[in-house]
Amino acid sequence: QVQLVESGGGLVQAGASLRLSCTASGLTFSTYAMGWFRQAPGKEREFVAAINWSGGNTYYADSVKGRFTISRDNAKNTVYLQINSLKPEDTAVYSCAAGRSYRYTQLAKYDYWGQGTQVTVAS
Repeated sequence: QVQLVESGGGLVQAGASLRLSCTASGLTFSTYAMGWFRQAPGKEREFVAAINWSGGNTYYADSVKGRFTISRDNAKNTVYLQINSLKPEDTAVYSCAAGRSYRYTQLAKYDYWGQGTQVTVAS
């Protein structure tokens, strides 16, 4: 079956950087767009970034442009999210998802989901 497994989260100080990873199995990874979403305590899950099947096109939420970078390595079936200059408001569970278009920001447009990795930013 399809599995998406995130890693790389943790507890960090404001201003630090993290690189999250999501490794996929059970699907033809190179044919899927991949997205990252996050859910902060008491809030709805929100779109963060997405990348097309080849890595040539990316799309970001306005709130993270300039600090977050999404990339992928199809040879490793892995998508990454580089997060720089972390802020306390970035604290959330970050999840990856596989879908059919990198332009999709709606949760329902994604077919498969990981369990998420916790990112906590201390001020």
